[in-house]
Amino acid sequence: MADVPVAVDLRFMREVNTAAVLEQLREHERMSVSQLATGTGLSRQAVTRSLSGLQQLGLVDFLAPQRSVRGSGRPAQTVRFRAEAGYVLGALITPQQIRLALADLLGNVVSSTVTPLVADGDGDGDGDGDGHDAVSSLVEQAAALLDRARVATTDVHSAAVGAPGIVDPSQGVIRLVPSMSALRGDVLVRALEEHLDCPVYLDNDLKLATQGERWHGVRRDDESLVVIHWGERIGAGIVLNGSLYRGATNDAGDLGFLDLLVDAELTDPELTDPAPGLGRFEGWAGAGALIRLTRKELETAGDHERLRQIVNAGEHAVAVVLDAALQGDPSCDAALRQLAARFSVGLAAIRAILDPHLVVLSGPLSRAGTPLLETIRQCLADYPLGSPELQISTLGEDAVVHGAVRHCLDELESTRYERIEDRNRPVAAYRP
Repeated sequence: MADVPVAVDLRFMREVNTAAVLEQLREHERMSVSQLATGTGLSRQAVTRSLSGLQQLGLVDFLAPQRSVRGSGRPAQTVRFRAEAGYVLGALITPQQIRLALADLLGNVVSSTVTPLVADGDGDGDGDGDGHDAVSSLVEQAAALLDRARVATTDVHSAAVGAPGIVDPSQGVIRLVPSMSALRGDVLVRALEEHLDCPVYLDNDLKLATQGERWHGVRRDDESLVVIHWGERIGAGIVLNGSLYRGATNDAGDLGFLDLLVDAELTDPELTDPAPGLGRFEGWAGAGALIRLTRKELETAGDHERLRQIVNAGEHAVAVVLDAALQGDPSCDAALRQLAARFSVGLAAIRAILDPHLVVLSGPLSRAGTPLLETIRQCLADYPLGSPELQISTLGEDAVVHGAVRHCLDELESTRYERIEDRNRPVAAYRP
């Protein structure tokens, strides 16, 4: 029994060494053993042992030596990380659409798709109205994506899905999702796991979007960051001290349920009794409020033609208002400014409590871009505390699938690619 701790220590040391070698290989197109030894600080022997194990997993290729025209002596053999040794799948499902991205082990997206979800018969967007099944559609689109990429399900080693609502990632269940009631429970996870035969991770879409923004967004080095989705829903992903903050029940950042209304507004039934599933702040500063404010401005101005245009736009009314505001329509611009002032009240609360370095705005209302940011900055200028840096997301809804892909890669790396080891047949070991 005395040699057990030694064996454990040796195994742990080899895992650490292999992780260091992998990190170097993922950052460079090709490296020699000497370069890996220098980059990791390991001995050539330790690097060689790690490479042998990685080749057994099918994770590295040894390339033919490339002799320099002027060089002499034996050229160094180089090795590369086999990003094509496996794939991960990132997904987003909302009442409006399904987004999918298939990525290799370096996170390079090899195929992606966006599929609109047709409104169902009962108009609640939950996919259970006239036979339109959002879960079935997700599985079908995933199968089609793999088929187009010529990737077998056995080569997909991990998947992650972002969905709206209150999600319990530890259990893989959606506890509350008013906009898509058919997704409650573990139906998403069960359906994808059955099709892909790999672990499927489920999380709130904003949590994954925050990971995506940190990975591929405009700024990637902030230790404190808030990503706010601003549309009919208002919610945030929060990063504190470099880590995603979830709160005690994974609900941290549910800004829509802030109650910041003043007494004069408590008599407005549209604010005190918002649509099912929405909080008071969403009713006051969300997309629905923008439409109401615009209608009032247009009625006051007597612009009945623009008013009819917005009414007839239906679910596209927000886009119509934003486009008109950006084109200089005075009523639409005034409504947007009023909404920005309301939103700034919530943003000031976030600033006072969290004091983040950076706030990234995403969602339908962020389409207003720089003029919207300038209005918010002007509103925050009157607050005694300094304003955080504000930016518009460059990823949009793609942030969710980027975050899902990043989560899958992190999981595979943390397990030393155990799932790939289980599936891949060993190949001949490298002999230097």
